Amino acid sequence: MSLAVTETDLAQRVLSLVPAGVEAEVSVERQELALTRFAGSYIHQNVADEITSVRLRVHGGGRTASSSTTVVDGVEEFVRRTVASLRLAPADPTWPGLAPASGLQFAGEADEETVAASPDDRAARVRAFVAQAEGLDTAGYCRTSVSRAVYANSAGQHLAAARTAAAMDGIARTSSSDGLARLAGVRLGDIDGAVLGARAVAKALAGADPVELPPGRYEVVLESPAVADVLLMLAMYGFNAKMVLDRQSFLQVGAAQFDPSVTLVEDAGQPDASAMPFDAEGTPRQRVVLVDRGVSAGVVHDRRTAARAGGGAVSTGHAIPGGASFGAVPSSLRLLPGDGGDGGPVTEVDGPASDSAVAALVGGVERGLLVTDNYYTRVLDPRTLVVTGLTRNGVWLIENGAITTPVRNFRFTQSYPQAFGPGAVLGIGSRAVEMPGPWTETGFVAPAVRLASWNYTGGASG
Repeated sequence: MSLAVTETDLAQRVLSLVPAGVEAEVSVERQELALTRFAGSYIHQNVADEITSVRLRVHGGGRTASSSTTVVDGVEEFVRRTVASLRLAPADPTWPGLAPASGLQFAGEADEETVAASPDDRAARVRAFVAQAEGLDTAGYCRTSVSRAVYANSAGQHLAAARTAAAMDGIARTSSSDGLARLAGVRLGDIDGAVLGARAVAKALAGADPVELPPGRYEVVLESPAVADVLLMLAMYGFNAKMVLDRQSFLQVGAAQFDPSVTLVEDAGQPDASAMPFDAEGTPRQRVVLVDRGVSAGVVHDRRTAARAGGGAVSTGHAIPGGASFGAVPSSLRLLPGDGGDGGPVTEVDGPASDSAVAALVGGVERGLLVTDNYYTRVLDPRTLVVTGLTRNGVWLIENGAITTPVRNFRFTQSYPQAFGPGAVLGIGSRAVEMPGPWTETGFVAPAVRLASWNYTGGASG
């Protein structure tokens, strides 16, 4: 997909307006986001917007200022005000300098059919999802996005790329239960509404009339949506170099903090990754092994944290807009799949388990829980990454390798690193799928996992 000339021209125009002697970088991004929502088994909203945003950061006289705008006419005043604000900005003694000129290590993943996707294309997937409902109520969304970005700075760096992303998230509902199906990727063509609808319906029907179990520690099989939440928290609070440098992260590089079956990789260069190939500072993204067979192996850096860390550290290309106070964040974190478990019997493939890889993990559990999703999760202690949240969209009791009884939702309080610590991971599913991230440019590739213990602190009644 060719990049529109206007983004490049606009970036160069902004850069040319910055006075000599002032370091400057500019990012121009044009995003087209289209969303089709449905509820009550009917499409009730179809929206699309196109926004061009311009971010400018300048440094001069030991001070740094930045601003952004979506008004692309009259950028002269935008640049003048940004440069003028330098005199009011605080001193910036840790300014790391601009990204030097360099090429991209990989191109952005842009799918032409997703670029051309129409409301009818999204509606067809919704129709296929709803058709599986067998009278159940359904709700959810199907979305596509296309982003084109240009970065340029006064040090000679100039990068341009494009990417696409697609996602579908839906539930089917009985009077006492919800069933979830969720998937993301680069291509809308990879999302099958009928498959997702059938999965959501099977879960909803199997989850009807749940019973309440007492709180406590349970062995669990977490499906991909629940694992994606774990990866999100690890990305933001664990492998963020600023958190590590500020001693707000559990991470100790070189220590065996995870089970040997765990390998975590940040890799936006994979064909299924929807992230841009460079970050907000114009640094090409690098592949970073964060956990290597249980050993904490690395973090992601922006230019500021790399300079602060010293010892030859360099930016890994994970700066986020306005992220000086928060740090760098992985954009395409993936837990590498395993062999599927311990060889227990494969059961319930057409029931609550979302696929045979999940069922294989379930087959090894003597007594535990199958958990579809965690939500409303909040960090209680970033240093130990203790998180509290709720289960939703399906929990079932597992007995002797079989799913037996739907269970009402729990509240949990659990250290995520502890749950994945040495000896705590009893199996990792053989199939990893991408789950939508909190932003359209991020995703988390997650297989199901079987864990020895998860701490549920409250049931549905308190």
